[in-house]
This record gives sequence, structure tokens and C-alpha cells, in this order.
Amino acid sequence: MPDTPDAPDAPVNDAVRLVLASQSPARLATLAAAGVTPRVVVSDVDEPAVLDAARAGVGGDLDPADAVLVLARAKAEDVSGRVEGEESALVLGCDSMLELPGGRGEVVGKPSDAAEARRRWRSMRGRAAVLHTGHWLVDLRDPEDGGTGGTLGASSATTVHFADVDDAEIDAYVATGEPLHVAGAFTIDGLGGPYVDRIEGDHHGVVGLSLPLLRELLGELGVPWRSLRSAG
Repeated sequence: MPDTPDAPDAPVNDAVRLVLASQSPARLATLAAAGVTPRVVVSDVDEPAVLDAARAGVGGDLDPADAVLVLARAKAEDVSGRVEGEESALVLGCDSMLELPGGRGEVVGKPSDAAEARRRWRSMRGRAAVLHTGHWLVDLRDPEDGGTGGTLGASSATTVHFADVDDAEIDAYVATGEPLHVAGAFTIDGLGGPYVDRIEGDHHGVVGLSLPLLRELLGELGVPWRSLRSAG
């Protein structure tokens, strides 16, 4: 994680507002279930262009953990530029990608169409893949509210073991339309849940936002989780 300015601990009773730079209903629901009600401002980031620029910067491909972090940062910074001055808050950007099995390190986001979703599920069934989720925080709080001006992030990784489903099950699941709207073409908290045998790691990360990791990042900025929760 990048260096951030030293931050004093936030007073116990100080509420810290959160802006979520994501249109994902699952991320919003995850925060809501944990007692956090963020303001949602959807980013307007050209993801392929951001990744192309990042690859050019390093002169090659990005590791999956780096790719999701680059996109999470771009989303957080895009929204930060639009809401700065409107309110004293933290801005959170997230992005998820699935690293497919097979040893080639292929990383995918949302499938482009139903045919791609079916192909992906036929390659994943009965196997394990790794879901990477990037998280990036930008501190836009006013100095009198404990603001640090800090910006930092990290990624989580959770191994997902998929059930050995047959073609008919895959076709039926894809026909629901759900796989077309989520990274990796599956959910664990929706219609795709029955097709996931087990996971290794934080299940929140599979949904798209790791609450334990977010708590750690908040701590780097001197913000205890209880302050974020009290701002709902």
C-alpha cells in the first residue's frame, strides 16, 4: 500500500461519511448489512483505456491483484474529483476480476454476452478460480474532521470452487441473465450460489467488497470502523 500521512485516531463519536464509487447493488447491500449507508456516485472510467495506460507504464502485463487495484483507484479518483468540496467524506472505489483456472493467468471481468458466459462456465465447472477485488480509499475529509488527504488501497483474493454442473444447468443459469452483469459470470449471494461448492478466503470479497480489508484500510487513515458505521 502507498504511504499515507500520519493520521490521529478519530474520536469515538465522530461519524465519517462514505461515498461508494460503484453501481454494484451487491457492494451496496454488503455495506448496508454491516450498518453502513454510503452515498453512491457511479464513476465514469474507461476501464480498457486505464488498463492499457497501466500496462504501458510497466512495459507488460499486470498481475491480477494489480489490475483490479489500478481500476479501483481510477474509479475512486474519478468520483473524488467530482464530489470534492461537496461534503467531508471518504471515497471508496472497487473492482473485481476472476483469474481463470488453467495456469495461464487469464483474468476476466463481466462476460460480453450469453455465449461467452456459457463458454466460461464450461471451463470453470468442477474447478477452482481466484476472485480478485481491488479497494481504493481517498480521504476527502476536511482537516477539522480529521482529514489526512491520504489515498491508499489493497486487493483481496478468494479461491472459489465451482460445482461440476452439466450443460443444461449452465444454460439455465445463463438464461437468467445474472451472469452477464457480474465479474466472473457468477454470484455467491444470488442465483449462482448453488453452483459454488466452497470458497477459501473472505466471502465478502467474492461479493465485491471485503469488509475486513476495508476495516484495515480505514485504520491506516485513523478511522475506526465504528465511526463509519455510525454515519449511516
